[in-house]
Amino acid sequence: MYGYDQEIRRLMDLLPASGRMLTKLVSKPEQRVVIDSPFPQPWMTNRPVWINFELLNELPVSERDLLVLRTVCWVIGVKWFRPSLSQGLVLLGLVGAVIETMQADPVGIVAAGALSTIAGTQIWRANHSTQRELDADEAAIQVALRRGYTETEAARHLLAAIANVADIENRRGLSFVELLRGQNLKAIAGLSAVPLPDTVRQE
Repeated sequence: MYGYDQEIRRLMDLLPASGRMLTKLVSKPEQRVVIDSPFPQPWMTNRPVWINFELLNELPVSERDLLVLRTVCWVIGVKWFRPSLSQGLVLLGLVGAVIETMQADPVGIVAAGALSTIAGTQIWRANHSTQRELDADEAAIQVALRRGYTETEAARHLLAAIANVADIENRRGLSFVELLRGQNLKAIAGLSAVPLPDTVRQE
C-alpha cells in the first residue's frame, strides 16, 4: 500500500490546481477496469477517481500520467452550474416542484418534476458527448505540456494508453468513441493527416 501512496502523491503533483482541489485519487484494487470515476453530481464536494494500481502499473509511466490526467480533466470538466437554458430549466423545475408540493398540487408536481428531469438529462448528455471526450483529451495534453511533455509526445502516450488499457481489461476492441478519440490524437501527434470532422465532434 505504501507504494500506492507514493504513486498517488506523484500523480497528484501532475494534476492541475483545479484537479488537486476537486478530485481525489483512490486505490480501488477490486475494480476490473484500470481507472474509473462516477459521474460527478452537483452535491459532490469531492470527485473521486478510482484506480486499480495493479493494473495501472502495467502501463509505462508516461502512459499512466496521460491516462490519469485525461480522466481528471474529464471529471473537472463536468459543469452543472454554469449559465445555460438547460440549467435554468432545472432550477425552475426544482423550484416549481417545491412550490407545488407545498400547495399539494399533484399535476403541478409531476409537470415541474418532468421539466427538471428533461433539462437534467440534456445536461448529462452534453457532458457525455463526443466533443466533451475530445475536450478532455486535449485538456490533458495541455496540462502535460506544463509537465515537460511535448504535444506530440503527450498525444502519442495517450493514444497508446487507450489501446493498452483495452488489452489489460481483456476487452475485444475499442469502443466507437475510443476510435474517434484515437483518430483525433493521431492528428495531434502527426500520425495522420486526416483531422476529425466537426460534424463528428458535435455528435
